[in-house]
Amino acid sequence: MIIIGHPWIESDRFCKVFLQKDIKKSPAGTVVLLEPLVDSHTLARYCKENQIPFAVTVNTLQEAIFANALGASYMVCEEDDALIIQPIAQEYLFDTRVLALIHEEKEIAKIARSGIDGVIFPEAIC
Repeated sequence: MIIIGHPWIESDRFCKVFLQKDIKKSPAGTVVLLEPLVDSHTLARYCKENQIPFAVTVNTLQEAIFANALGASYMVCEEDDALIIQPIAQEYLFDTRVLALIHEEKEIAKIARSGIDGVIFPEAIC
């Protein structure tokens, strides 16, 4: 299970971006976070073409399918959406990892029992 943003575990930092110039200014070693996909699909293509790791916030199964097709490393979603997306991601062998946004440590076990790829705390997002 992937755990991002917990103080005990070293993990990637995610940096929200909205423009191509924001991507160029993002700190080295961070994962670019795009949102929403409908407005950021051109940035996703730019990241893929330039081998920049990126994540996308998704709210629907359709957005998740597009995020995977565009080459996102991660998709960040609410737990309810993750429960719908994860079985499809497994069925179609998505390369994109599904992360459920959580706010409390006690939620990790619940997400793990649901078979979701991982969790992300808001503290990991700048």
